[in-house]
Amino acid sequence: MQQLVSWINQPKQLDTFAFAVVAHHKMTAIHPFMDGNGRVARLMSHAMMLDTLDTGAVWSVARGLARNVSEYKTLLSNCDLPRRNDLDGRGPLSEEALAEFTRFFLGICIDQVNFMESLIQPDRLRTRIVLWTEEEIRLGFLPPKSGSILEAVLYRGELPRGDAGAVAGTGERQARRIVSALLGREVLVSDSPRAPLRLAFPAALASRWMPGLFPDKSA
Repeated sequence: MQQLVSWINQPKQLDTFAFAVVAHHKMTAIHPFMDGNGRVARLMSHAMMLDTLDTGAVWSVARGLARNVSEYKTLLSNCDLPRRNDLDGRGPLSEEALAEFTRFFLGICIDQVNFMESLIQPDRLRTRIVLWTEEEIRLGFLPPKSGSILEAVLYRGELPRGDAGAVAGTGERQARRIVSALLGREVLVSDSPRAPLRLAFPAALASRWMPGLFPDKSA
């Protein structure tokens, strides 16, 4: 594990994405834990790509791998096969198998980017959020005008707290009440009591706001 950490932290000679795939295989090959090695490797790959892309974790390769688990496990296992011939790399293991797994892995990444691009369409996402907010207001779980603030955050990316009253068309006190309720429902987040508001996507609302985000349990 110490050698793996040193290798990961050395200057990269590979493209970052290909490097993440190779690191993924090395982690599973070491197999340091009694259980959960695959989960740790997928989390590590996600973290490495997140650090490079700065996507805010809006997509994860782990979801795509979960939807193609049989092929994923087969190709990953093939990376441990011995070198087939003199043209199959220079090390003891098959470079062709690693290249095939890398193509599969990066293809999954592209698939998940395309999936999230199709899923997070502002008009459709706005409609789902508005419908959910209207229902919550009718049930008394959110104050009136909550939808106005959520829409503003959705389109602006973040909203200064001082702008909440103007956006909602209410006084400052009522605006604070709305913001507090939205923070309480974890649909808004903020780094501090004075920091701007940002939209959150709590897992509890995934099926309402982003249907199809998680694989079906039966799949």
